[in-house]
Amino acid sequence: MSRLFALLLCLAGPVWAAPPLQETIFWAAEVNKGNLPPIAERLPDVPLIVELEAKGRSYGTQGGTLRTFGTRSKDVRLMSAYGYARLVGYTSDYTLSPDILRDVEVTENRKFTLHLRPGHRWSDGAAFTSEDFRYWWENVAQDPDITPSGPPDFMFVDGVLGTVNFPDPHTVIFEWPTANPNFLPLLAQASPPFIYRPSHYLKQFHQKFTGPGALHAAITKARVKSWAALHNKRDSMSKFDNPEQPTLQPWINATTTGTSRQLFVRNPYYHRIDARGVQLPYIDVVEMTIATGGLIAAKVNAGEADLQARGLDFPDISILKKGEADGGNYRTLLWENGAASQIAIYPNLNFADPVWQEVMRDVRFRRALSHGVDRHMINRALYFGLAQEGGMTALPQSPLYDPQNASAYANYSPAKANALLDEIGLTERTQAGIRKLPDGRPMEFVVETAGERQEVENALAILTDTWRELGIKLVMRPLDRDILRNRVYAGLSMASVWFGWDNGLPTSQTSPMYLAPTNQEFFAWPMWGQYYQSKGELGEQPQGPAPNELLAMADRWNHATDAETRTTLWREMLRIHAQEVYAIGILSEAPQPVVVSKGLRNVPEQGLWAYDPGAHFGVHRIDEFYFEEPFQQVVQ
Repeated sequence: MSRLFALLLCLAGPVWAAPPLQETIFWAAEVNKGNLPPIAERLPDVPLIVELEAKGRSYGTQGGTLRTFGTRSKDVRLMSAYGYARLVGYTSDYTLSPDILRDVEVTENRKFTLHLRPGHRWSDGAAFTSEDFRYWWENVAQDPDITPSGPPDFMFVDGVLGTVNFPDPHTVIFEWPTANPNFLPLLAQASPPFIYRPSHYLKQFHQKFTGPGALHAAITKARVKSWAALHNKRDSMSKFDNPEQPTLQPWINATTTGTSRQLFVRNPYYHRIDARGVQLPYIDVVEMTIATGGLIAAKVNAGEADLQARGLDFPDISILKKGEADGGNYRTLLWENGAASQIAIYPNLNFADPVWQEVMRDVRFRRALSHGVDRHMINRALYFGLAQEGGMTALPQSPLYDPQNASAYANYSPAKANALLDEIGLTERTQAGIRKLPDGRPMEFVVETAGERQEVENALAILTDTWRELGIKLVMRPLDRDILRNRVYAGLSMASVWFGWDNGLPTSQTSPMYLAPTNQEFFAWPMWGQYYQSKGELGEQPQGPAPNELLAMADRWNHATDAETRTTLWREMLRIHAQEVYAIGILSEAPQPVVVSKGLRNVPEQGLWAYDPGAHFGVHRIDEFYFEEPFQQVVQ
């Protein structure tokens, strides 16, 4: 039996009634010169109409340049997240609704019929059709030169590869024999699998569509080894760093890579308009400047950003508020943080050292470490007592929150911690009082960080003293973020510090796969995740009853058909995590400072700062933000 998943975004009218269209001021000169079609020819036949007043927002004024900072050159990819044009996306209440798609028809949660918007175009004016999905499926996902590992994991359900059909230019059908409840939420992620590609652009780099002579010249010019390497280099939907690749996002990358100042200009073919007939985004240009993370608060304080949260943390609030009070042309908003933990320590259960590995896999050791954390002291010292103290679990705003999970082994008790360590048999100590490992080495517990957050280093400094009471010497090692990740994945990192789960606000309908060892991104079991991702070709098979029980319950959730069963499974998986202490959560819900220029409108006073779900600013629809006096903001 079929049911219609959604017709249009909840804010769109039920029937398309075209408002009088207004030509975009930014592109008017190009239209007048004949270099660009008029607005009526650039929009889809059925654009997405946004009723701003129904959302409690005001209609905006076109124009202006929005200044923001990134902390690394790779942060250009954030424009794909911030812009948040998705086939289906989350609305402000975190329900799914079509966006790029006109609508989605769902049959038995296993067949998904995607209906495109006729007349929709890529940013260069080429038609966006089912052929762009076909190109991804046949010439990217299943091409052994481009994707040696074969089709992505999400295309398999119960080991069976799904099918993709293209009945007409505006219809694509994804189908599996059994239910695939993860499919639509996957498309709404901050970093989704882009199941379509601009085929008209990428064909010039594919051996199936381009002659060897032209390919050889392009390969030589790009200084790569093969046509597949060239294709992958030019195909950067997620990285967003190829200005030549067409996009469906609200802004187009207009700057070559390798510069510290990136400009993104409005997409003339963007599919969203407001109810007055004005094409979004309201803002013409986004200017992203790459700066050292430690300097961003000072630069924002000096008035050099119009919208900023990246690179700002709770400790920056005081300097930001002071600058605001001293006449700064900005407001400092405090949004809720959606991560399950602000600071979490991950003992690496796949650490290459067999002696340490055995110790860390003993749950009593992880519970002892958690009991040795003085969360109240850290909260007062770092967050003025405003954060929530406890282990890593679902946040109180989640319907799956259980206070017993948050408090499990989270009370500061050196006595309990020492008793647990003694029970393990770690009773011998050095003359300095440091416990010894079973092989006689002193217990020097090395915790590696990305070196980007001062609050992390401050928390570890406090932790050094409290763990010293347990006879454990904490050694902090700051690293580059990418180096840290690679060391964790390879089993070379003993322990690491990161945020908790991105999604701290799950519901029973949220996929619990990230609670099971299915991905190397969870730093407590990277190689178990690799084993799952590679179907046993890489990594290590999960050891112990709890990890395998989590895998089994995640699989049961995938096959469950009722909310009650899914809720029960979620609660049990959260309970296992709390009891097993795979991650030592310290604090959560520390407010996230969001700096907003006083002239910038439609920015929520209260919001949720979360990467998944929500894509940071994405779920708040940054394309609807506007400057009250836009032309004072234009970059010179």
